[in-house]
Amino acid sequence: MSGENTKPRRSLASLWVLLGLCIAPVAASYVAYYFWQPSGHVNYGDLLDPRPIMPGGALALADGAPFRWNSLKGKWVLLTADSGRCDARCQQKLVYLRQVRLAQGKESERIERVWLITDDALPDAALLAQHRGAWLIRASGGDVLNQFPVAGALADHIFVIDPLGNLMMRYRADVDPRNMVKDMGRLLRHSRWK
Repeated sequence: MSGENTKPRRSLASLWVLLGLCIAPVAASYVAYYFWQPSGHVNYGDLLDPRPIMPGGALALADGAPFRWNSLKGKWVLLTADSGRCDARCQQKLVYLRQVRLAQGKESERIERVWLITDDALPDAALLAQHRGAWLIRASGGDVLNQFPVAGALADHIFVIDPLGNLMMRYRADVDPRNMVKDMGRLLRHSRWK
């Protein structure tokens, strides 16, 4: 009986399945890396290399009272720099700062708004009444304005300073404020500063 002495043929199918299972993750990672790359970030603002804001010389509030930059430590700061005359674009930036802060709800107390006034013009009293609680700081003649990296004019941007006093993010002035709200919400959620 010749059938009793023959060994059963092994199927190569199980070998191919095993080989496929070993190669599939490598092939999938190759495809994902080279052909399906995620955006790499979820923030809408431009991240900057963190750098401390170190104003040389004395700064003063718009009313003439002395101002020390470290009085903002421990708070997130939304900052804009513009003329005291404050044209329509400047007023829109101030509204963005106020609305982004208010949109954070109970976390809004962790955010301060700063307007660096870049000249000697006095802001309109009606405008100031709309933005109570914002820090109005006279910055003309000081070197603090030179510490903000910009592409174009300084007035074309809105900046975020972290609770340690480091400049860390920049937005174009024409940003969709909803995107700023999302970024600030994320920063507040993941920040250990309370």
